[in-house]
Amino acid sequence: QVQLQESGPGLVKPSQMLSLTCTVSGDSITTNYFGWSWIRQPPGKGLEWMGAIAYDGNTYYSPSLKNRTSISRDTSKNQFFLQLSSVTPEDTAVYYCGRGPLEVVLYGRVDEYDYWGQGTQVTVSS
Repeated sequence: QVQLQESGPGLVKPSQMLSLTCTVSGDSITTNYFGWSWIRQPPGKGLEWMGAIAYDGNTYYSPSLKNRTSISRDTSKNQFFLQLSSVTPEDTAVYYCGRGPLEVVLYGRVDEYDYWGQGTQVTVSS
């Protein structure tokens, strides 16, 4: 059974950087041919795919967030990370990490992901 767990601060001040960690157990983040994504859901809105890191370390980003987003990984700890810079209150959301086959990830089919974390609430406020 693959498990994903998000962690990070629940409150971030405007203009600062949001940093989250997704810790994976039950599978390696280098296993062919999966992608590991960050997805968020602002209050009252739908899921928004932010970006992903593939099994081979390649990264992919949503065009609307590309300039502020960085996704990386630590294979020794089986973790991958999200950094979102210059946050505003509009970045307030529940943030999820998830796994899917790479083609599912790249085509934005979040409903076909096979494993998700439980999500973590991040609020941007002074």
